[in-house]
Amino acid sequence: MKKEINFGIGFITGRPNICNIINNYYKYLLEQAEQLDVKINFTIFILFDLTYQFTTRIDFYGVLPEVYKNINIKYITPEAIDEDKKKIISKYDISKEDANLLLGKGYAKARNTILYYALKRNMDYLLFWDDDEYPLACVKTGKGIDWIKQADIIEHLKYIENADVTMGYRCGSMAPIPYIEYDENITEDDYKKFIDALENEVMNWEKAKKSRDDNSSMIEYAQKDIAEHIEKPKYLESVGKKSFVLGSGICLNLRHLDKIPAFYNPPGARGEDTFFSCALGLKDAKVLNVPTYHFHDCFLKYTFLMKERYPKVLRRISLDDNGIEQRFLKTTIGWTKYKPLLYYLTDKENYRKIINNTKKNFEESIPKINTAFETCNFECLIPELEDYDKNVKKHYKEFIRTTEVWDDLKNKIKQEIK
Repeated sequence: MKKEINFGIGFITGRPNICNIINNYYKYLLEQAEQLDVKINFTIFILFDLTYQFTTRIDFYGVLPEVYKNINIKYITPEAIDEDKKKIISKYDISKEDANLLLGKGYAKARNTILYYALKRNMDYLLFWDDDEYPLACVKTGKGIDWIKQADIIEHLKYIENADVTMGYRCGSMAPIPYIEYDENITEDDYKKFIDALENEVMNWEKAKKSRDDNSSMIEYAQKDIAEHIEKPKYLESVGKKSFVLGSGICLNLRHLDKIPAFYNPPGARGEDTFFSCALGLKDAKVLNVPTYHFHDCFLKYTFLMKERYPKVLRRISLDDNGIEQRFLKTTIGWTKYKPLLYYLTDKENYRKIINNTKKNFEESIPKINTAFETCNFECLIPELEDYDKNVKKHYKEFIRTTEVWDDLKNKIKQEIK
């Protein structure tokens, strides 16, 4: 009899595209499992947010009946989250304040909620997968693009026993930054100041300039050796300081539960993977970069890839594309809100200088950047920066407390399910 592994896949979503991903790739999950010498019991956790795109519940229940026959699907509804908060308060002696800090909707709390569900259901491993990513690699060639299916489940399982967290690579749209033309209103220096103000662990002027010079609007192609699973895995060094994990494409080894912290982001901010990385560093966790890709389609411009229709070129994202301006504004707000805590944790000595320079760059560049956008005003970034700078110590305490609460809860659950 084959050894059995309980493998969870966590989707946090506000977009109905999630059903397309599951319906189009569930057979591929099963095909990968058949190649292994163990029996894989898949559970897909779907936590949906109806407020993100003003959707209805029925939008997220479009998973095909045949999927249910082969894979366990677990929906996590808003009502279920409220009930689980009550359960951990009464059963595990968690305060209401701490329960609200740990579980809920929003980037970090949603990941924690799926993590809690995975632990309660005795998952061995948990792979987070975003609702705009496909298990594909795009390798640029002289004739166009080679598209290579990625054996993501196999690659994570091949190496995860040697790590606490495994992380794949990402290709496609690396960040939701549209292409901006320089003109009499916006110069390269104006744009540089704006990007410098937004700089974080994944975005800086060097990357933005290279992308613009390549006319690619933050498009990144896959490396062939990685896409073909030839590249050897690499341990990340100085996790949470010099290297960071991505929120999607990471697989958590729940057999090494003591090394798995909680996720956190300041209220309304992004950065849940960033602060998860910082917490991993504090736990001295081993993070292994494994040779597999997900293609990131952050604007959902390439959903036809799921039907195996593969283009020979990837076009840049322009400001004329529908919905791009508002998506970019939301992204810049999310980045701005988590920047103070990021540098408070990673470069406290230079924190005040970094925040002051950020504000100065915003003040000088935003009036120019605004001229390129018809529906956005980036002036809101300055008061957001000031507010989150003022509250950075409070957010730091919340960051520490979130993992303390999770460490207490997970140990109680672990003892219970033994």
